[in-house]
Amino acid sequence: MPGTVVSVDAMGGDLGPQAVIAGLAMAAKKNAQLRFIVHGDQAELDKLVARRRELSGRCEIRHASGIVRMEDKPSHVLRNGKDTSMWSTIEAVRDGDANVAVSCGNTGALMAISMVRLRKIEGVNRPAIACLWPSRAPQGFNVMLDCGADVRAEAQDLLQYALMGASYARNGLDLKRPRVGLLNVGTEEHKGRSELKVASDLIARVAPAADFEYVGFVEGSDLPSDGVDVVVTDGFTGNVALKTGEGTARMIRDLLREAFAYSPLSRFASLLAFTSLRRLSKRIDTRRVNGGVFLGLNGTVVKSHGSADPTGVAAAIKLAARLSAAGFSQRLASRIADAEAAAVAALQAQEAGK
Repeated sequence: MPGTVVSVDAMGGDLGPQAVIAGLAMAAKKNAQLRFIVHGDQAELDKLVARRRELSGRCEIRHASGIVRMEDKPSHVLRNGKDTSMWSTIEAVRDGDANVAVSCGNTGALMAISMVRLRKIEGVNRPAIACLWPSRAPQGFNVMLDCGADVRAEAQDLLQYALMGASYARNGLDLKRPRVGLLNVGTEEHKGRSELKVASDLIARVAPAADFEYVGFVEGSDLPSDGVDVVVTDGFTGNVALKTGEGTARMIRDLLREAFAYSPLSRFASLLAFTSLRRLSKRIDTRRVNGGVFLGLNGTVVKSHGSADPTGVAAAIKLAARLSAAGFSQRLASRIADAEAAAVAALQAQEAGK
């Protein structure tokens, strides 16, 4: 089967399989090389796919009777979820039938299934979820991780996040030497928890050998800045920051809409500023950067937002296809191995020189 094959969980999103199939059609229209293996209720999916001319001959539907719901506990899914569309989606990547997996479903369950079926890359203790954050940087986005895979992170975990984030920035954003920062409550060296200070020292030591630039501590205001490319933090902080950013973007869009609808004069002004307003709307549209990538696994998995509409699903598919075309999973495993070896050598050399 030519092109990139994307394994898609059609049943996990808040808006149901209709939104997922519509998103697949949008992505298929823009990329003729995409093929899909779609998992879920066959009778329902057959009808939805048949209505989309763009998907004709490009979808294989695999029946799965079970659905992982948002309230399901990951441990319960691991014990009882082998008949679900989410499990089948990951299994297709494990078996080599698909290049990459995409799901809008339960994040904890998706990570648990992915870790069990795909396994972690050798040398990785905790996988992380990396997301793209709109920024003033030339590439238009910064990478932030972890965005919710694990609410806690020790110093060694933060070091691995830095290595994985730098690799993602190279392959996903084409940055030759990414700038990495560690999120803290201030940029001063004496601020923050003890594990952050230890992690900062570790990352600074490893950065030259791993070929990225460590810029030190960064603050929340630096997330959209052009002074850093990769922001490293624990999953609790990262998820709160991500949801805060998404909510703020929606509020700004709604407030602008209300402001320009306030009076006949303001509505006329909105017509004059229509082009600029549309450009701004696209820049702060969280759907355009929908898709968190699970880093540290032997396979590429993209987690779409649970409430993603067709535009958001299409964005997640586009990201998955780009990473697959770049051979991201294989490159990440190779870079992690090389970076770990270089890090050990650098630390041993420093210890010997004391």
